[in-house]
Amino acid sequence: MATPIGNLQDITARALSILKEVSVIFCEDTRVTKKLLNHFDIKTPVDSFHQHSDRAKSVKILELLKSGKNLALVTDAGTPGISDPGNELVKFVRNNLPEASIVPVPGVSAVVAALSVSGFPTDKFIFFGFPPHKNKRQKFFQEVGRAQYTAVFYESCHRIKKALDELARLLPPDTQIFIARELTKKFESFYHGKIREIMDMEIPEKGEFVVIVSPNIRKKNTNIRITKNTYSEPCS
Repeated sequence: MATPIGNLQDITARALSILKEVSVIFCEDTRVTKKLLNHFDIKTPVDSFHQHSDRAKSVKILELLKSGKNLALVTDAGTPGISDPGNELVKFVRNNLPEASIVPVPGVSAVVAALSVSGFPTDKFIFFGFPPHKNKRQKFFQEVGRAQYTAVFYESCHRIKKALDELARLLPPDTQIFIARELTKKFESFYHGKIREIMDMEIPEKGEFVVIVSPNIRKKNTNIRITKNTYSEPCS
């Protein structure tokens, strides 16, 4: 079930109705979801399901479904199952309880929201999720650089500068970049221009980012090389 990524007015009437009706709401962080529920005066019990949840938690959810319970799955923000562990739970339930009814409750998705205002081609695009923190990070950006269609990925404040550095080394200088920062939130901001122009912009290293790379002038290069870098974690 999709929940707002910042602006609480983006919740749908259907989502509110279902959140009130289900027996349990499973979520990434119960503290985050309780803030949303408290805002709308929803008393439904919550339980956690996140990337570190073990098989026992999936089995517990399966047993609840077998007993006839109606459950909801939400992520901290946006649509669950899109670049988060929700898709693993859906796969587990489908494999072990194929008769279960798994219904999407659509709403906000950061990748789609950013694409819709990027001005880049959206008839075909490739979503890469989050870059790896360390291992295979260079390979990730090589794949972005080789993409034949509009390329989209998420990045955190900890690594946005490093991601832009990689793109600047990898892509032709005229490549157009679009960045959406803190979508739907108080400090929502957008940045558009050639990669070198983006590098000169004073983009705050705070919040959450959607980075979109235009395919229009991408050079075909199957021998892209990136020099090894050391990545730091702290975020100001």
